[in-house]
Amino acid sequence: MSRSRLRWLPVLLALPLLTPLSSAIAQQYAAPANTPYPGTITLDVDATDLQHRVFRAKQRIPVQPGPMTLLYPQWLPGRHAGYGSVEKFAGLTITGNGQKIEWKRDPLDVYAFNIVVPQGVSEIEIASEFLSPTDRDQGRVVMTPAMLNLQWNNIALYPAGHYADKVTFVPTLKVPAGWQPFTALDVDSRSGDTVRYKPVDFDTLVDSPVYAGKHYKTIDLDPGAKVPVRLNVVADDARHLEAKDDHVAAHRKLVDQAYKLFGSYHYDHYDFLFSLSEQMSGNGLEHHRSSENGVGTDYFTDWDPKKGSTDLLGHEFAHSWNGKFRRPADLTTPSFNVPMQGSLLWVYEGQTQYWGNVLTARAGLRSQETARDALAMVAATYADNRPGLGWRALQDTTNDPIIAQRRPKPYRGWQLSEDYYSGGQMMWLEADARIRSKTGGKKSLDDFARAFYGVDNGSWKAKPYTFDDVVATLNDVVADDWATFLRTRLDGHGSLTGGIEASGWRLVYKDKPNAAAKARGGDRGGADFLYSLGFTVGKDGKFGDVRWDSPAFKAGIGSGMELVAVDDREYSKDLLEDAIKAAKDSKTPIKLTVKDFDRYRTISIDYHEGLRYPHLERIEGKPDYLTKIFAARK
Repeated sequence: MSRSRLRWLPVLLALPLLTPLSSAIAQQYAAPANTPYPGTITLDVDATDLQHRVFRAKQRIPVQPGPMTLLYPQWLPGRHAGYGSVEKFAGLTITGNGQKIEWKRDPLDVYAFNIVVPQGVSEIEIASEFLSPTDRDQGRVVMTPAMLNLQWNNIALYPAGHYADKVTFVPTLKVPAGWQPFTALDVDSRSGDTVRYKPVDFDTLVDSPVYAGKHYKTIDLDPGAKVPVRLNVVADDARHLEAKDDHVAAHRKLVDQAYKLFGSYHYDHYDFLFSLSEQMSGNGLEHHRSSENGVGTDYFTDWDPKKGSTDLLGHEFAHSWNGKFRRPADLTTPSFNVPMQGSLLWVYEGQTQYWGNVLTARAGLRSQETARDALAMVAATYADNRPGLGWRALQDTTNDPIIAQRRPKPYRGWQLSEDYYSGGQMMWLEADARIRSKTGGKKSLDDFARAFYGVDNGSWKAKPYTFDDVVATLNDVVADDWATFLRTRLDGHGSLTGGIEASGWRLVYKDKPNAAAKARGGDRGGADFLYSLGFTVGKDGKFGDVRWDSPAFKAGIGSGMELVAVDDREYSKDLLEDAIKAAKDSKTPIKLTVKDFDRYRTISIDYHEGLRYPHLERIEGKPDYLTKIFAARK
């Protein structure tokens, strides 16, 4: 990887040295070294400008005279790609001994800022701003009148040439009056609304974001434990913080079930950072001793055990073991400006996706039925809505964070989009069923989890792994040709749904959506006709996902068009449902009027199979592994 920093050196050295600053450009390409940066960097962040949604920072960095490169973090864990928010980084001013020091951005690496430190200067001062989005079209909204989400990597520069965990920072944060900040960082002192945190290496600082809010609450999820686990909640309004006792109990059981699964913990404390907001953007991002989680305001107030909760918290909590402690070797980079590779994201994210649903069910945050319903929708995706697997392998989707940078795609079923999440979930379900079958139910994927993630209890130093390490641990659980099993599903173009029937269930379609689908559709205000006509439609009438080669697609409907009318009547969800039902007993096509840019067209769809929604149905006579998988551990 160090070659990426050296590749332009011959070209740069050949350029004429027009100014003293230009000679500094070549210096940045030295690879980061595992040596401490001399001195401690202070970082003071002011997060009080709620009106303009601007974070302001001042840094003081010990330096030596001569060329120096400062880096803005680019390759960020959890994003799995190199697109730090450098376009929102502004107001950069650097001084030393009161003298302004000119900086020059490297045109070949826009995350690198080159300076020449004058003689006699032993410390530089940096002023900068992070102009956070004022509209969701610009990115995640992270500052509102009632809360904020600070990711330190958005506002900090660090010196090139050193591992990130060898650069020490002392961070300070000022929040609006009366607000409470939450983070995994340890507090050194607090004066009014300014919090000073204990010295920490830059790697840990970036891994320890802050949620702060005007309306807040902390729920102890492991009362009396030596290693605290806390649910730190901020909300748009205080009324959204009220939680029912059984809902809180299920969150506590989530921690208990994770410990029973992994048999360890890898932190000295763990903090869920949790926002309930219709203003600040939602989020789900893993960290070693914390996680960022954002949902709507009704998470607590509309709690219904039958409907259940999202598996977001279960997913992000499992990442403390899978992804942060045990981390793919090619994602374990020495600094935030060394490129990552995601070849093992089907473990990092795919198995975490699997455990997220499983732990949420075991905790009682969702019922077994709801967990099956959620799985049914994933199974339907890979049975009928991923024709792209015919031309593209699941393994190749581990490159998607770099290829697409998580931008929306018009036809996900054909293009594929980070399918290592849910496709990986399907693969790990099949692996779980395979272990259970081969051992007569005596072992399961739980045994893999304990053996792979449960080592070095209490340690939170990353322990990298490779493909061969995964295969070896699977073989320790039960001997099999696991390498071929995994590579066939990762590199081939066959079905990924074998684990459903291997678990004693089958995918079927019925004329009513399952409970999980109803909850999801209600939350979004849209309608799902994906497995009948072949599309989803938003509450504004816009077509969302249009299934490739579906009846709608073949008739000429494309993603992004707007549905205006059904059989010459203004579109509504109920009206279209009635039309699909009526067409089942008729030979008359369904007539849709759509708006395509500034043109209106009437499209006839010759479809007569009725409404179709995915469900799971038991296969009599086969072992029911799925019920055992979702059952709480004692």
